[in-house]
Amino acid sequence: MIFNDISQLYKIGKELGLTRKEINSTLLFKNRYPLVLALMLIMFLSVFAILFWNIALILYARSTEPVYPSGTKYSSISIKDFKDKK
Repeated sequence: MIFNDISQLYKIGKELGLTRKEINSTLLFKNRYPLVLALMLIMFLSVFAILFWNIALILYARSTEPVYPSGTKYSSISIKDFKDKK
């Protein structure tokens, strides 16, 4: 369906005396600002990479956190409990 429409538009363009370049420029998006689009793409990819890196670091930091907070004992049993044993 789409290919038939495009081929019909090419035929109409040829009948009007248009060149292939002129037909393509009317049918397809003509990129007038390639540098601006490239810079926008680079900025988008940079922001995405920074966000991905930060999320990866946060997930890594959470996975390596100690189970017990600093300054706490790992168990309620101490060495004094074993000294009193008779």
